[in-house]
Amino acid sequence: MYNLRDYYDILGISKDATEDEIKSAYRNLAKKYHPDLNPGDEEAENNFKEAAEAYEILSDPSKRRRYDLLGHDGVKGQAGGYSQGYGGFEDIFGDIFDIFGGGFSTSSTRNGPIRGADLRYDLNLSFEEAVFGVEKEIEIRRHEDCETCEGTGVEPGSSKETCTKCNGTGEVRYAQQSPFGQIVRVATCDECGGTGEVIIDKCKECTGTGRKIKTKKIKVKVPAGVDTGSIISLRGEGEMGQRGGSPGDLFVFIKVEEHELFKREGNNIYFTLPISFTDAALGAEIEVPTLEGIIEYDIPQGTQTGTRFKLKNKGVPNVKGIGKGDLYFTVEVQVPKDLNDRQRELLVDFANESGEYHKESKKGFWDKIKGSFGN
Repeated sequence: MYNLRDYYDILGISKDATEDEIKSAYRNLAKKYHPDLNPGDEEAENNFKEAAEAYEILSDPSKRRRYDLLGHDGVKGQAGGYSQGYGGFEDIFGDIFDIFGGGFSTSSTRNGPIRGADLRYDLNLSFEEAVFGVEKEIEIRRHEDCETCEGTGVEPGSSKETCTKCNGTGEVRYAQQSPFGQIVRVATCDECGGTGEVIIDKCKECTGTGRKIKTKKIKVKVPAGVDTGSIISLRGEGEMGQRGGSPGDLFVFIKVEEHELFKREGNNIYFTLPISFTDAALGAEIEVPTLEGIIEYDIPQGTQTGTRFKLKNKGVPNVKGIGKGDLYFTVEVQVPKDLNDRQRELLVDFANESGEYHKESKKGFWDKIKGSFGN
């Protein structure tokens, strides 16, 4: 087995590599590591499998976009891998080249349906919206079939013509000699883009692309309990497919704004609650803010600053709909700053009664410092 590595790193290419650069990188690695050329070499076999898997994903525009968007999780199960037979060079290079003048056509693949690209939308939510759930209407721009030509790219009343460069195969071939014999390289026809057909009279509405960018409004149901990093998948709401291909998906990435009071960790909520000196000393029924409003809570006498209390099931709902987190609040005892004479007298009596024998400072700290220097 081999560990999952970044597909771009495996092929030694940048993330903005072109289709030709991807093919070239894979071809070089396949030549180097193919098991038929390295019999009994397990490391070479694993390197070959890695390269084959990376090429399978990155050479497919739809899979590549999904990989770029979501990483390995986005293409899990979509890389077919290679069986133990290997078969020969035809199995390695697919539409890159044929060996010994044999070859096979891939025009059916190029002319077949193309799945639409996946799209990403970043959705900002307030803290409360994320906790309780909300329905949001978003607006996206995506490619859809041109209504005038119905996606063909041809001006109504006209038709496509067979490409004269490739004679309708969608491929052009170049023969070259190698240590293995004659190799016939197969490349996509640059005249027709591999379709085997060309458009002479292009649709005026879409200039021959067969597609137009349109704006669509979509309602997104956000479940209670989502958090920053949550992803909502909307199947079929991505780019429209081509030549009968299925549409891509829309991935909504959630970002939650911070709350001025509450801090969230998982499904639990934390915050600091100031209480008065007398409530802490004597115990009291205090008001505690929660996600669902104010509740009354009894704190015991002698409560110290830093004491944490727990309110079970007062946190954030589990996004899967099972249970809720808890709410924790930590009290911070507020010491009074301005005392009248009566309050001061009572506190001094309290200190003396407690054996603390309070003695007032005659000088402030900086007065003492200045005095020590004779000023």
